[in-house]
Amino acid sequence: MSEWLAAPPDGVDLDRANAARVYDYYLGGNHNFAADRELAEQAIALWPDLPLIMQANRAFLRRAVEFCATEGIRQFLDLGSGIPTVGNVHEVAQAVAPDSRVVYVDNESVAVASSRSMLRGNPRAATAWADLRDPEAVLGSPEVAALLDLSRPVALLMVAVLHFVLDDDHPASIVARYRDALAPGSYLVVSHATSEGRPDMVESHEELYRRRTSTPLTMRSRAQVTAFFAGFDLVDPGVVLLPQWRPDSSEDTGGPPERFSGLAGVGRKPAR
Repeated sequence: MSEWLAAPPDGVDLDRANAARVYDYYLGGNHNFAADRELAEQAIALWPDLPLIMQANRAFLRRAVEFCATEGIRQFLDLGSGIPTVGNVHEVAQAVAPDSRVVYVDNESVAVASSRSMLRGNPRAATAWADLRDPEAVLGSPEVAALLDLSRPVALLMVAVLHFVLDDDHPASIVARYRDALAPGSYLVVSHATSEGRPDMVESHEELYRRRTSTPLTMRSRAQVTAFFAGFDLVDPGVVLLPQWRPDSSEDTGGPPERFSGLAGVGRKPAR
């Protein structure tokens, strides 16, 4: 565990799990606490494929960032970015194009503190402490103002985060507000937990997150996830299961795609 994490940032509730830290545990990270590990182990006991699903999600993130970078995107806004691990957006994008600029956004203090520590010395990447449900605050943050030119195309990443936005918070409307602020030629990258593949797991998993975390989970259908791309042109192959989005020829998907209960897609904002 890193030295600063031995004394967690002010305001961290050590007795309640948080999705960002649970995800870190699934990926083998060490920026998590006992409550996060306990929740993760309970979830894995219910759904043993969860670590594989998280790894597939991370692989999709890499492929999508590489795609956007090869399409000429040099600005990335990663909402709900979580705790840094191997293969972060700035590492992937800057490997393709060293002049790529990245702003991470999260409202979890461990994720923000860890990101800022990791990014010291990288003038082309920064972390904003903000809530993605407030697009105006995110887009008006000092970090976005310093690094991103919103008059030019941006890749907006909402990877494994919209399922933590409740229906009462109107996630489609939130996405639309970001879309309207982005320049034509921008991309939207989304992955989302879904009931497809393992509908038998949905109720117990949602109930566990609702009961034990500060970040309840809502799995959504393919039609609901596709609706987030209103106003974008979907890139082939559309909204598909995680391993099906432009897989690398050498990738071992770990079994049939239906085993991975996550949907993924990329859309481009056209010129109107």
